[in-house]
Formats: sequence, C-alpha cells, structure tokens
Amino acid sequence: MAETGRLRLSATAPLGLPLRPVTALRIAIIVAVVVIWEAVSASGWLYRDVVPSLAAIGKALYATLSDPTFYFHLGTTAYEIAIAMVIGGLSGLAVGILLGGSKFMSRAYEAYLYYLGPCPKIIFFPIMIMWFGTGPGSKIALGAVSCFFPVALSVAAGLRQIDAVLIRVGRSFRANPVQMALKIYLPAMREPVVNSFRLGLGVAIIGVLLAETKLSNRGLGFMVIDAYSHFDMPAMYALIIVVFALAVALNTALSQLARGGGPASGAGALS
Repeated sequence: MAETGRLRLSATAPLGLPLRPVTALRIAIIVAVVVIWEAVSASGWLYRDVVPSLAAIGKALYATLSDPTFYFHLGTTAYEIAIAMVIGGLSGLAVGILLGGSKFMSRAYEAYLYYLGPCPKIIFFPIMIMWFGTGPGSKIALGAVSCFFPVALSVAAGLRQIDAVLIRVGRSFRANPVQMALKIYLPAMREPVVNSFRLGLGVAIIGVLLAETKLSNRGLGFMVIDAYSHFDMPAMYALIIVVFALAVALNTALSQLARGGGPASGAGALS
C-alpha cells in the first residue's frame, strides 16, 4: 500500500526549490519592479528625474536618514498618528461595542456610519482647521476621524460573530455592560479588534500625511510636498520609501499581536 506521506509536498522546499512558492513569487515581483523601474529610468521616455535611478534614490535615502532634521519631522508625524489612533481607535472601539451589542442602537445609528464612512475625510479639513487651528490639532483630528469609521464598523461586525454561549455565560453571571465588554466581548474577538486597528492605522496615516501636505511646516507629509515643490524627485521617493517601510513595520507588529494568543474563556474570565 502506498504511503500517504509520499503524496505530500514539502512546505519548505516544494518541487526541489530552495524557497516556498509564495516567497519565490514575492521575490520575483520585487525583482520585476526593480528591473522595470531601472529600464524606464534609463530609457529617457519621461522627463529627466521623474523616474530617477535606484542609485540616486539610494543616495537620497542615505542623505535623508543622516539628516537630524528628518527625525524631528518623523517624531512630529509619529506623535500625530499615535494620538489620532488613541482617540479614533478607542472611540471607534466603544461605538462598535455599543452598536454590536444592541440591536436597537445598530438599527438606529449604524446606517450613518455606512453613509459617512466612504466619504473622503479631507473635505472636513477646513472645518478642523477652524476648530483646532493650523498646528498638530487639525492633523490629529483628521487622522482620528479617518480611523474611527473602520474600527467602529469592524468591531460591530466582529461582536456579532461571538459565540452565543459566551454571551449567555456572561449574562448568567449577571455581568454589567462594562464587565461584558472587558471580559467577554474583547477577549472573544481579539483578532477582529486587532484587524480593525490595522485598518484604522492605515487610514489614520493617510489622513495625517494628507493634512500635512495641505497645511503644515513640519512632518513627513510636509517633507514630501517640499521635495516635490523643489523638484527633488530622489528625495521625494526616498521619503515615500521611509513612510512605506514604517507602515509595513507597524502593520506587521499589529499582525503579530493578532496571532498571539486565543480568545479567553468567558467563564474563566468571570469566575
């Protein structure tokens, strides 16, 4: 009789390849993008420096990371994003739990979130400037508003997927709404909550950087638009790479948080 194990392909080196197919495909895509970029840069099809060579971008990236003022701008943007995530994320979490835990509140108010969620938040920026001024406050406000909607909607949807047994256990212990939220809802939907914050982080970064490009004299968004205004394309692309790398790092950290540990048992949490 043939062994079933012989029909399985190795997860680490399928078909004799040194890399897994997914990893190999990712590397191939990166290599293809690099080759195409260099080919377009050397072709002269576009205006000079619109697509600078990777060597020029590398030099600009080194110069940017070696400049002390870059870290001042980085700190400004990081501060604005962090405060926006705290305000928008926590308020979205609270509203999501409220809507997901109450059919009446969901029917009465959730439709507003679906209507306002897709609306470009940048149209509210003039109002935020009038309310919070031209400093960091207006950038934080735009980031918080951007973050709020995906967090609230994702948490509300995730709460509805909780096992009904856990909810009945909490009610059998006569847990109040705060206890239900802290000891039943949040532990049971750890992954949806973290994923909602991953979505919120992405749009918060977009909101803060977009606000900085519109009206600011500090921050990474300001640096990008300043490099563009001086037609310093290598520096602009270098800054874009930095922003992309930071966003990937933060998203990866949140992804690892979602994978670490499973939902707590409602009975164990309330006992």
